Amino acid sequence: MPARSTLSRFLAVLTETPVEALRTLFLKDLLARSLNKEEQRAGLWDRQGSRWVVFDVDGTREAARQRALPKTADRPEPERRLRPLCAPGYTGRKRGEIVRSRTTALQAHTHQFLGTFGNPGNGEYRAELRRAVTAIQSYLVAHHHPEERVLLRLDGQYGTGAVLADLAGLPFVMRGKDSQILKRPEVQARLTLPPDQHLTHPESGMVRTLYDCPDVPLGPDGVSCRVVVATHPAGKKKSPVGVTRSGVVYELFFSRLPRASVHRLRRC
Repeated sequence: MPARSTLSRFLAVLTETPVEALRTLFLKDLLARSLNKEEQRAGLWDRQGSRWVVFDVDGTREAARQRALPKTADRPEPERRLRPLCAPGYTGRKRGEIVRSRTTALQAHTHQFLGTFGNPGNGEYRAELRRAVTAIQSYLVAHHHPEERVLLRLDGQYGTGAVLADLAGLPFVMRGKDSQILKRPEVQARLTLPPDQHLTHPESGMVRTLYDCPDVPLGPDGVSCRVVVATHPAGKKKSPVGVTRSGVVYELFFSRLPRASVHRLRRC
């Protein structure tokens, strides 16, 4: 095995062309491997007994610190090792001055990675999402699985209507982060009616009230999807998710699942 410094110098001179060739080779090798009987039966079943194959598409950010470097006449110009990899961007709750974004695509039941894509700074999350969707479609073709029985579970930096046009019509579920949707007339009208369901968390015992808003156009392209609003009373501490208004926490979820499947899925 090479020394760490030798490997680091080798990786530093790699260009995008061999990296993409290696990524393509890994994906082809993955798609060429057949699933065993247990993996073929894995999935999620809704209350109607329909099976769904879940793919996790996760966009994350990693922050890095930029410490002060000495600048004197007897020293060469400082060169930061993370400069080509990271750039200024949104750090969220992470400590650091520069960040790197990464998107991963994972088959949730077999834990097969279909791709990982990274960029400095805030990255190109929509372009990376489209690449992840393309890899998932290749996986479905290789294993002869219908697209209408696929579920994309999006997390991290997604949660707006803008990304819905990049999902190629595949069914999805993701947490929404655009609180302005709560001000829309159709959503406000739905919140004044009785809820569709009360959901109790099995561990914390928290009871969430669910309001189903079907066929809500989102994003600049007006993609229609189902919006589920989950509410619960606010506690003493600020809720880490959702938006709090008048003592009530509102959480948003976007989905293109059928009504009978959107509220409850069970793992097998």
